[in-house]
Amino acid sequence: MAGFMDRAKEQAQRGLTQGKQKLDEVQAQRAGGDLLKRLGAAYYAERKGTGSPEATQQALQALESHIAVNGDGVLRS
Repeated sequence: MAGFMDRAKEQAQRGLTQGKQKLDEVQAQRAGGDLLKRLGAAYYAERKGTGSPEATQQALQALESHIAVNGDGVLRS
């Protein structure tokens, strides 16, 4: 009986770990998508004449930092 409980506990722990990894991945993708939208909005505003090149550059740097940490998965659809 103890062996069964140990295996069940181990399997539950593995499930929790995998779930947390997936949650972290989804959150990183969502944050990356938000940064990508921010870059697009900054670029649009700059082209329209209501934004600045500095805002576009800041948005680009934020996205590049996110990609450096989390990979470029946000750029894929």
